[in-house]
Amino acid sequence: MANGSARGGARLIRAFGYSMMGLQACFRSEAAFRQELFALIPLIPLGLWLGDTPVERALLLGSLWVVLIVELLNSAIEANVDRVGLERHELSKRAKDIASAAVFTSLVFVATIWGLILLPKWF
Repeated sequence: MANGSARGGARLIRAFGYSMMGLQACFRSEAAFRQELFALIPLIPLGLWLGDTPVERALLLGSLWVVLIVELLNSAIEANVDRVGLERHELSKRAKDIASAAVFTSLVFVATIWGLILLPKWF
């Protein structure tokens, strides 16, 4: 847990450690996160190669990172909802569905960015 007395470099080191624990937990427990992460492996070099300008490369790669960020937030929301209670509740369903919609929207964002940048080059 967070230590309120940590300052400066010690605080940054602890924060980094917590972040790595969060990435590790998500990787271990969330298949969707693993799939998206493994999709990045070929897409990052492809985005670097296909982008003609630094801005294009930043958009192609940045859109991919947005998916991972949103998936991390989705997983955190789902874990929190499950911690509160496993019984079915309309608000729990709504929270999970909205978080899932955020992931879907980020994937649509990737398709839009990649399409807007790459399609004009080929047609």
